[in-house]
Parts: sequence; structure tokens; C-alpha cells
Amino acid sequence: MSASPRLRAVEISKINTFAEPVKRIHDGADLNRSMVPRRTTSDNSIHEFRLDHEYEPIHQVRCIQQVITNLDLLISEAPPDTGPRRFGNISFRKWYKLAEECAQRLLEEVLPVELHPAIVEYKAYLLGSFGSPQRLDYGTGHELSFIAFLASLWKTDYFSSSPKTSENAGTFTAPSSVSTERQIVLLLFQQYLSLIRKLIITYNLEPAGSHGVWGLDDNSFLPYLFGSAQFCPPLPEDKSSSTPTPTSGSLSSSPDPSIVTKRNLVEKEAKANLYFSAIDFIYTVKRGPFWEHSPILFDISGIKDGWGKINKGLIKMYDAEVLAKFPVVQHFPFGRLFAWEKDPDAKTPLHSTHTTSQPLRDPRGAGNGSAMMRPPPGPGVGTAAPWAAPAGSRPAPAGFVNGVTQAPWANAPVTRRAAAPSLHSQASRPTGNSARNSGSQFLQRPDQRPVSAASPQQVKLAEKTAETIPEEKT
Repeated sequence: MSASPRLRAVEISKINTFAEPVKRIHDGADLNRSMVPRRTTSDNSIHEFRLDHEYEPIHQVRCIQQVITNLDLLISEAPPDTGPRRFGNISFRKWYKLAEECAQRLLEEVLPVELHPAIVEYKAYLLGSFGSPQRLDYGTGHELSFIAFLASLWKTDYFSSSPKTSENAGTFTAPSSVSTERQIVLLLFQQYLSLIRKLIITYNLEPAGSHGVWGLDDNSFLPYLFGSAQFCPPLPEDKSSSTPTPTSGSLSSSPDPSIVTKRNLVEKEAKANLYFSAIDFIYTVKRGPFWEHSPILFDISGIKDGWGKINKGLIKMYDAEVLAKFPVVQHFPFGRLFAWEKDPDAKTPLHSTHTTSQPLRDPRGAGNGSAMMRPPPGPGVGTAAPWAAPAGSRPAPAGFVNGVTQAPWANAPVTRRAAAPSLHSQASRPTGNSARNSGSQFLQRPDQRPVSAASPQQVKLAEKTAETIPEEKT
């Protein structure tokens, strides 16, 4: 895979006016390459780019770091609400309002005065990257907004290679572009991820537009992309090299992808690598077997062609599952820096495996909001990473039988049962004592219910449902 074209810079003096970005979608690389290790041709030494290395940030990066730090400090001014709640904590709206009120000032303090007219656009992408205060959720669309924030700074020559001065922001340094790209990922993007994870835990933010367990991750995608690049085979150090980004193989010192199921090894790698940093966060917020709550990442961990193959597949998956997904990009706003211009040569994106579960608008129900579902996949067809090894090519984990996790105390192989009758159906509901003894886990006491991956909220709701079902007299 060849290096992707560089993001074109714009001359800010040639833009007459800036406009607050608005949504325009109403119908349904350089950073990656910079993270690949380098090999010095003179002594054949290999240079890795790790989170646990010390980096002296350039002035521009340090300024944006300060903006993120100040937004992080606002959490102490909006402590989570202690009242009962089922979903996200409403105090996130207070934090977001505080962020909105100070975003203009924070950006004005660190940006050169000549870039102040563009703050109306910078601010929209920055605020859009922290989640939705209305839905109390966070997802890959918000993550994309932060990349747009960084890209808008890049396009207006903020990360400049030529010195400039500003009475507010001091003197610009003159960094090499490759070094700057690495700092953007290792310092800015990682600090942003740290803030996001803190917001998710503090305010219990819901996944936005998640495919449930069939998504790569409930919230993020790019840490896996950048993190897999950190383990790719090294490229020549020569900056003018046209060597394609590796699409197979791994750095000799890289860990085996299969260690994702071993939390102690994940914690060790998380200190240096973005991929395992994201896996470690999953272990923080989820319980149960890894192959149950993160089956796509588990599939990926079985790839035998190395981290280069994983990185290549993730690039394709990001294009299909984020950039080509209407539920994600419908929220992306366009202004002058990212203008709404139709590309006449653009190809229609192919449907991915996940689109089979997306609702279709029913032409017969125009205007009434009705929808019809796509037909389900054929028997035996499940959602898997597009490049993952075919089913049956790797052994199932211990206790994993017929596609599900077998209870430790079970003596017979586990098989999936047909869907249980509706609890609201009087005709199909067991009566009297038979209701108490039926196999429905909704009607069992908590101490009799098998261990599952259900969230505490789901368990509580199920218990409450069982308690409210009247017992019929025989």
C-alpha cells in the first residue's frame, strides 16, 4: 500500500469568510504511516514509536495539549449526579456546557492571531469530538470529529514548517513534518483518548451507534489502526522513500496478537502501544470472556500474517464501517475548511457485513417513519472481520461450545434455544407453579440464574419484570 496523499494546506488569507460548520449529509494515512517503525540504513538499527518514550513536544503541540488539559479540569466542576439513572449521567450536559463556554477563549489563548477567524470552525470540530450532550453517548463519529479538528489546524498551516510569531502564542518552531505527525498521534491523540475514557467512566456515556458486541469497539476505532501500525515491519528511515506501508509481517519484537485474551499481558503492552491501550480500556469497562464481549477483536487476534495484515484490514474496515456509514457521517458538519463538494469520480461504497442489520426505509410507509429490516444472513453466517481467518481454522477457547460459552457446571454440550415466547403473551405463558419452574431466565431467582454477560441494568430490569408478572391461579 502506497503512502496516502498529504492533506492539502490552504492559505488562510485567501478565505474571505469562515462559517460555522453544519451537517450536509442527509442520505445514506499519513498519521498511520508515521507510526510504522523505521530502520536506519547506516547501522541497521530499528526505531520504534512508543507511548512510554519521552518526547519533547513542539510548541504547537504543547499549546493544544494545554487546551485538552483545561477541558479535563472542568470535570471537577461538574461532578456526576448521584440520583438514580438508567443510562448516561445527566451531569455530562453540565460539563459540555462549561466546555462550550470556554472553548473560544482556550483556542484564542494558544493560536496565532491570524488564525483567530478560523476558530469558528476549529471549535465546532473540537466540541463535536467529546460525545453528544443530548444522547449522552460517544462513538466513532465523535472520534472522527477530533481528527477533523487536527486536520483543520493542519490545513491552515498551524503545524508550520516555517517560523511565525504571534503576540498570543509565542514563536513557532520549525519541525519536520514526519516528527510532527508522530507527535500528533503519540501526544495529542493519546491525551484526547485519555480524556474521553475519563468522560465515559465519569458520566457513564453510552456507545453511539454501536453494533453491540459485533462492532470493533463500542466507542473507538483509530487507536487500533495506529496501534497496529506501531507493530508493522520497519520502513527505511529515508524520508524520501517510496516504500509502501507493509501489508504483512510484524516487527520482530512485537507481541503475538492472540495475547488480547490475557489481561496481564495486555496491561503490560498498554503502556507503550495504542492498540493494547484500547484493549486494556475494554477490560476496565466490560466483564466476561473476551471472545463474547469483543468477538471481532478476538477474530483479528487469530490472524497469522502479522500486524501488517491487521493494519491493512483495519484501514479497509474503517472506510467501510465509519467513513461509509450514514449513521456516523450524517452528523459530520461542513464549513469552508471541509467544504461540501461532491466528487464526480467517487465510487459508491460497497455494503459491509454490518449493513445486513441496518434498517431500511420502507417505501410503502413514506412519511410515517416505518422501516423494514434487511433479511438476516443465511444459516451459519455471522459477522466477522472481513479479513479474519475462516470459521473453524482456529481452536475455540476453553468452554466455548457451538458458538456460545458453556457454563462451568454444565454437563452436556450447550446449544442455542429458539427465542422464548413474549412475556406479554397470555396464551404462551406458563401458569401457576409451572411459571416458577419454567426455563425462562427472566423468571428465575438471581441465585438460580446462570452467569451471563448482561449489564447490571439489564439484570435489574429483568428481575423487576419477573416480579411484576402476576401469578395465575389454576
